[in-house]
Amino acid sequence: MTSSTLSPPVSATRPAGPGLVARLWALPEVRWAVVATGLFALGGAAQLLGSPPALWWALYLGCYAAGGWEPARAGLRALRARTLDVDLLMIVAAIGAASIGQVFDGALLIVIFATSGALEAVATARTADSVRALLDLAPERATRLLPDGGEEVVDTAGLTVGDVIRIRPGERIGADALVLDGVSDVDQATITGEPLPVTKAAGDEVFAGTLNGTGALVARVHRPVGESVIARIVALVDEASATKAKTQLFIEKVEQRYSVAVVVATLALFGIPLAVGAEFQPTLLRAMTFMIVASPCAVVLATMPPLLSAIALAGRNGVLVKSAVVMERLADTTLVAFDKTGTLTTGTPRLAGVHPAAGVDATELLRLAAGAENPSEHPLAVAVVTAARDRGVPVPPAGDFGSAPGRGVSALVEGRRVTVGRPGPPDERPDRDAADVRRAVADVQDAGHTAVVVAVDGRPWGVLAFTDRIRPRAAATVASLTALTGATPVLLTGDNPGAARRLAAEAGIAETHAGLLPAGKAERVREFQARGQRVLLVGDGVNDAPALATADLGVAMGRHGSDLALHTADAVLVHDDLGTLPALIALSRRARRVVKANLLIAAAFIVVLVTWDLVGDLPLPLGVAGHEGSTVIVGLNGLRLLRRSAWRRATPTPLGD
Repeated sequence: MTSSTLSPPVSATRPAGPGLVARLWALPEVRWAVVATGLFALGGAAQLLGSPPALWWALYLGCYAAGGWEPARAGLRALRARTLDVDLLMIVAAIGAASIGQVFDGALLIVIFATSGALEAVATARTADSVRALLDLAPERATRLLPDGGEEVVDTAGLTVGDVIRIRPGERIGADALVLDGVSDVDQATITGEPLPVTKAAGDEVFAGTLNGTGALVARVHRPVGESVIARIVALVDEASATKAKTQLFIEKVEQRYSVAVVVATLALFGIPLAVGAEFQPTLLRAMTFMIVASPCAVVLATMPPLLSAIALAGRNGVLVKSAVVMERLADTTLVAFDKTGTLTTGTPRLAGVHPAAGVDATELLRLAAGAENPSEHPLAVAVVTAARDRGVPVPPAGDFGSAPGRGVSALVEGRRVTVGRPGPPDERPDRDAADVRRAVADVQDAGHTAVVVAVDGRPWGVLAFTDRIRPRAAATVASLTALTGATPVLLTGDNPGAARRLAAEAGIAETHAGLLPAGKAERVREFQARGQRVLLVGDGVNDAPALATADLGVAMGRHGSDLALHTADAVLVHDDLGTLPALIALSRRARRVVKANLLIAAAFIVVLVTWDLVGDLPLPLGVAGHEGSTVIVGLNGLRLLRRSAWRRATPTPLGD
C-alpha cells in the first residue's frame, strides 16, 4: 500500500471552458427562440395593457420573424424534397391566423416551434461536447527516453509503437504501454471501473489517460495512439451517438400525415366551392377558419406541458432530465443496467472485517495497523484509520514511516515494526503462522473482498478485509425497479467476478457481467437490445460512456460522475440518490398518460369544430374561442404534474434507507 496522492498534475488538467449560459447562447437556435419568446411576452403585455394595436401587432410580427424564419426555411427545404411537415404547416397557420386578425394565435405557434428547435440544437451540441470532454483525459505531452540515455518531452500524438516513455509519480499516462521497469499503483478507474489503484510492475499493461501513483515507471508503447483504449472509447461514443435512431416526441411521429391531410383539406375547402361558383370572401373565411381550428396548437400543447412539468418536478427532486424526448422515452424502459463502482457503490473502500491470527487480539491488530497507516493517503489506509476511530480504537503515533509502491507501508509503532501491505507469494513464509494467515487471505478473496496482511516484527498477525460501500438505497432501488419494469436489473462492471457477485447479491441482482472494458459494456447493452429490451444504463465513469451512448437511455451520477458521463447521459441524478430512479420512470409513465388524455381532449375539440365548420356555419370568433379553449384545457391539465404530490404518487414503493 502506498502513500498515494491521486491528484492530476497541472499538465493533466484542462482550462475551464465557457459557462453553461454562454455555451447555450452560442447556439443560433437558442438565441432566436429567446428573442421570439421575449417579443411574444412583450406583445401580450402590450395587448393586455390596452396599448395601441399597432404596437402589439409590431411586437407579434417581430416574434414571427425571429422564431419563424428557421422553421419556414426547414419547411421549404422539406417541400422541395416533396414532403410536408408540421414546420411548414405551422408557418402557414400562423400567417393565416394573422391574415384574419388572430395574430396572437400565430405568435403562440411560432414560440412553441422555435423552442422545440432550440431544444434539438442543445441535444446535438451535447454529443459533440461529450467527445471533446473525453479527448481531454489523455495528456498532451509525454517524456520519451532517447537511445543515448537522455530524454525529451514530446506530444503524445507523436508517440509510435516501440517508443520508451518515463511516467513520473502523479502523471497521467500518455499511451497504452507495457511496463519495463518500476513498480507503482495506477488508478485506472476511468478505463476499467476498478475502485482501487492497481499495482503495475514489469510486464503489466498501462492505459493512456489513467493516473500514475507514487512510483516511477518506464514503459514501452505497444499500441498506436489512435488505437489506444481511450481512443477506442472516443470512437465508440461517437459511433453510438451517430447511429442511435433519431428520437421523436409522440406527436411528431404522425406529423407528415397530419400535415398533408390539413393542407389538402384546406385547399379543397377553398378550391372546390370556388370552382362551383361560390363567393370568394366567404369561402376564404371558411377555409381560414378551418385552418385555425384544425391547426395542431392544442395538440402540441397536449404534449409539451406535461413533459416539461415532469422535467421541472424531477429537477426539484434532484434529477436533471435533459429534454422532453428523454422524459417521454423513460416510460419505455424494460431493463435497467447498473455500473458497479461509483454507481451501486460509493467508490470508497471500507473495512469489512478483521481476521486475526491465532492468539492475536482483533482490536490490537486494528490499533497497530491504524497507527502504521495514519501517515498514508492511500484509500485503504484512510479506510483503516476511519474504521479504528469509528470503533473508538485509539490510533498511536508512528515513526520511521516508509512506503513501497505496490507493496505497502512500514512504520515503527510503540517500538514495534508494523508492516501493512498486499499478501506475498504463497511460499514466502512456510511456517505455521503464515499458513494460518494465507488461509484467511484466501477466504477474504473468495468472498470478493480485498485482502491486506498486517505483520508485527516480521510475524503475520492477521488480515484486514476491505470492500466498496454499497449505496444505502441500492437494494430498495433494485427491488422497486424490478416491480416497475418486470425485469430484475443487471450489473455491468470492469471489476473482478468475485467482487461483482458479492455486490450483486447484496443489492438483490442475479445477473452480473464482470471484467468488462468499455467496449464490452456497450456490446452487452446491444445484446440486451437485440432481445427486444429497452435498456436504461446507469453509470458514472469514462468507462461507462460508450454504454451510456449505446443504451436507449443513459443516466449518470451527478456528484462524482465524470464530465464525459454527465455530457453523454440523457439524465443526471444530481445528488447520486438511486432512490429517485424508480420515481423518475414512474413519473414518465404518468406524464405519458396525461399526454394521451390531452391528445384525446385536443382531438375531440378539433373533430367537433372541424365538423361544425364543414357541415354548418361556424362563426370565426366561436371557432377561435373553441380552439383557444382546448389549448387552455390541455395546458392546465399538463401543468398538474408540477405539484409536489405528483412525485410522491409517482414513487412505486416507499424507499427507505
